[in-house]
Amino acid sequence: MGQTQSNVLTGAEAMVLLLQAHGVKHIFGLCGDTSLPFYDALYRLDHGIEHILTRDERCAAYMADGYARVTGRVGVCEGPSGGGATYILPGVVEANESSVALLSITTDVAVSSLGRYPLTELDQTALFRPLTKWNGVIGDSGRLPNMVRAAFRAMTTGRPGAAHLGLPYDIQKAPVDEADIWAQGDFARFPAWPGAPDPTAIEAAATALVAARNPIIICGGGVVLAGGEAALQAVAERLNIIVATTVSGQGSLADNHANNLGVVGSNGGVPATRALVDAADLVVFAGCRAGSVTTERWRSPAKGVKIIHMDSDPMVISANYQTDVAVVADVRLAFEELNLALEAMGTDKIDFGGGEKVAAALEVKFAAFDKLAASNDRPIKPERVIGELNRVLPSEAVIVADPGTPCPYFSAFYKIPHAGRYFISNRAHGALGYALSAAVGAQIGRPGSKVVAAMGDGSFCFTVGELETVTRLKLPITFLVFSNSVFGWIKAGQKTGFNERYFAVDFNRTDHGAVAEAFGVKSWRVEDPGDLAGVLKQAVEHDGPSLVDVICQPLQDAQAPVSEWIA
Repeated sequence: MGQTQSNVLTGAEAMVLLLQAHGVKHIFGLCGDTSLPFYDALYRLDHGIEHILTRDERCAAYMADGYARVTGRVGVCEGPSGGGATYILPGVVEANESSVALLSITTDVAVSSLGRYPLTELDQTALFRPLTKWNGVIGDSGRLPNMVRAAFRAMTTGRPGAAHLGLPYDIQKAPVDEADIWAQGDFARFPAWPGAPDPTAIEAAATALVAARNPIIICGGGVVLAGGEAALQAVAERLNIIVATTVSGQGSLADNHANNLGVVGSNGGVPATRALVDAADLVVFAGCRAGSVTTERWRSPAKGVKIIHMDSDPMVISANYQTDVAVVADVRLAFEELNLALEAMGTDKIDFGGGEKVAAALEVKFAAFDKLAASNDRPIKPERVIGELNRVLPSEAVIVADPGTPCPYFSAFYKIPHAGRYFISNRAHGALGYALSAAVGAQIGRPGSKVVAAMGDGSFCFTVGELETVTRLKLPITFLVFSNSVFGWIKAGQKTGFNERYFAVDFNRTDHGAVAEAFGVKSWRVEDPGDLAGVLKQAVEHDGPSLVDVICQPLQDAQAPVSEWIA
């Protein structure tokens, strides 16, 4: 009597079903000939996954990144071999360095043709190795299910990050045992399996905090990624302590909370907020790498200040500052345990006066801003744009900002009334062109919210082709272009650091509204500050995609909240 054979799938079918098993609902990608079996499986199988066709692999990765940040689910992007694999890299490395769980699937030439000079052959293993948390090209169809599970496990546990799976053409057609199609459901979201802190470290942190005279908490992106907003707020209110954030850490505490100082550092910080960091005798870095921008190149706080550092990644702790108390843990769990330890110590009478200090600093900060935001000068001052948006946008709007002109202004002056992920900027590598694409992922991930993508005109031209994706999907995103005909950040650096020797930074003005209209996007151009509020209101309320092209003051002439252009 013959042995019963198990059902057999192709590798492409197995990949689709494993993605389904891991809770994937959306894939962002671009077609290629090496991807044909995978696409055919997506067409034939009943899986409930929506594929979003993009116009560029880099943009597919940025979309998956934005999607992952607003949903907490793994973002998935895909592209073909050769050029597709190289184009997808910028989005993969940005997600990895930003602790965002992102899976990049790149199809590949057949394993059987390796070394025979097939079209688009490329060493994908070597290409992605330094840029990802987990990386593998599937060389045997029998290993496909386990490699997919390993990728999801790596992306979502510990410090989240990006993973890459290479899927060769012949592996997509090779057999896979259907019995091996299963998933650990915990890995559909991140962070999965959060690590609790050492009780001894929590006790030491609580003791150090209570002994301080003028402490401050500086929150990085790890607080929101971990869902630690409520736990942070409990500690802040128990101690009435100052809470500041990095650009990526915005949303750790609502901007209207009395203890929230806002963004500090060389991008978005101002002298009034910097003074409170410099006055601290103890700094708690929470989910924060204490990098060059946050610390003004490691001068604020000064070396020698007492440091508590909480992070899920032990490698960032003490990398830049000698650390007195290290708490290696999920930041949410760390704050929850810290609050319990403070409660047990009887800290009800401790009051560091954070709310009063924050109020005084913000009064100085916004007095200067309000004057510029009321200006009727032409070209329009960026502060005027942010001031109008503070009045026009709904409270739960999601802002996706490129790192050029928009980032410092939104970070310093746009008020987010809720804790959580309502502001996104690609702070790890700062590539231009991120916002237009990431906003697509954010809108798909949070369809009920108003999404605004803010960019300079340099950024706009990087990824303008994705406006076709936006109109095809009928996404009601509002695009805001700070139009000043210059790579402003670099020109400002040339002005302040190179004696105004301007070189290769200026370009011709583009009619961005006309370009967007050609794609089917409702557009406006604004040169008069008096027209700005009305146009922004129309754009935000428009029932489809919209674009506002603002003729804006260039950064090198502006009073941007940036202390150093070369950080």
